[in-house]
Amino acid sequence: MVEHSIHPNTRVLLDAWRRMQDEPDGHAVNGPSVAEHADLIDRIFVLELMDDRAWLVRTAGDAVTSLVGRRLSNQNFLDLWTGPDRVMVSACLEAVRLDGGPGVIRGRGETISGARAELEVTLMPLSAGAARTRMLGLYQTLSSEGVLGGQPVFRHRVSMIVPPDTRQVGPKLRLVASR
Repeated sequence: MVEHSIHPNTRVLLDAWRRMQDEPDGHAVNGPSVAEHADLIDRIFVLELMDDRAWLVRTAGDAVTSLVGRRLSNQNFLDLWTGPDRVMVSACLEAVRLDGGPGVIRGRGETISGARAELEVTLMPLSAGAARTRMLGLYQTLSSEGVLGGQPVFRHRVSMIVPPDTRQVGPKLRLVASR
């Protein structure tokens, strides 16, 4: 994934997710603490895949709730998106689920009056193996939330999706021949 242009909160969460993958028993202690990124926790949400292919929001932080203007618990995350955007977000969720790596959705949130804020939604699987049915998400504004004028985001639009990076990183074999 191209990480040079992502929000600092996204970078912190991706680094924490990678440490959890490297140390699944939870013994990795190096890295930033929650106290250093207090605004991050309020922007986190958890999704769960249901039998009907809906991605229910199980929990969402206060900043997410405030930005969308309603509680999202037990709501289908895909309902935030419409038309082709919904199809693209659904495909991104499926790619993250199947590939086991994080994905990022860039776009904009629009209020009913037309005010817009740039958004970044990051999705990471919470479990390993074929049964990846839960995801950790981060709903992050990239522009000032003040441009929304205190109004909730009414419509979400996709401008870019960065799917999981499926390149295999591992040992490389080099053949050396000598006479």
